[in-house]
Amino acid sequence: MDATAIETKRVIEEFNTVFNTGDVNAIMARFTDDCVFENTSPGPDGERFEGQAAVRAFWAAFFSGSNSPHFEAEEMFAAGDRCTVRWRYTWRGDDGGEGHVRGVDVFLVRDGKVAEKLAYVKG
Repeated sequence: MDATAIETKRVIEEFNTVFNTGDVNAIMARFTDDCVFENTSPGPDGERFEGQAAVRAFWAAFFSGSNSPHFEAEEMFAAGDRCTVRWRYTWRGDDGGEGHVRGVDVFLVRDGKVAEKLAYVKG
């Protein structure tokens, strides 16, 4: 990998670690001011959120409404300022049972922060 790809991968690894804390302030500190997040739903294209305020509001609602959310990177590769992460997301249901879904995020990194997080999911 070239130096840009190595730095991109490092930024996303750090982002993923912080993401699993559920700390929305720490998560948003790793996004650019003009960030874009595309959610996996509603189908078929998902919902698009642009800018810190909109992306923050999504993650605040997501983490407040989730029981024990956890993303595990199954595979990650970077090329230049892009990084793709194949992941498994698990959560605990209100009945105590565990659920999961698998998907892929496509990231764009700019100036050491996440500029885009485009999410895609199986099923």
